[in-house]
Amino acid sequence: MRTMVRFVLAIVSGTALHAISSAQTDRPPAVLPLATEPEAKLIAYPPQPDALARGVVIIQFRTENLRIMPVFGAKAAEVSPRIGHVHVTVDGRAGTWAHTSLDPVIIVGLPPGPHKILMELANPDHKILTAETVDVTVPVKGGKPHDH
Repeated sequence: MRTMVRFVLAIVSGTALHAISSAQTDRPPAVLPLATEPEAKLIAYPPQPDALARGVVIIQFRTENLRIMPVFGAKAAEVSPRIGHVHVTVDGRAGTWAHTSLDPVIIVGLPPGPHKILMELANPDHKILTAETVDVTVPVKGGKPHDH
């Protein structure tokens, strides 16, 4: 029985090593700490027009070289590959919130007219790594936007 167990472990180990070596690409696996990491990027897309016509701002985005996770603090800032979250600020007002998933940013209740949505990519200690501003014009239902 021991021989059979060793044989099975040898097959599993060999298969796992083969799978790991054949799965490697030009970037290191996400399970190993990196000595250096490329700059984090935030790519925000214009709001979805169908929803915007109803007064709902839906902004889809993606990141590069940073994984979005709801984890905070000094120890989390040491994690490699890098993790973080998105700070969202509407029209420069107080009340920035931390967006901690890759779900779209959804904002409801903005008055008709132009708005600026600041999206900042932050590390777990809230250090800003990069930012994008999305310009949004919420239409007046059945007409043109007016100043607010």
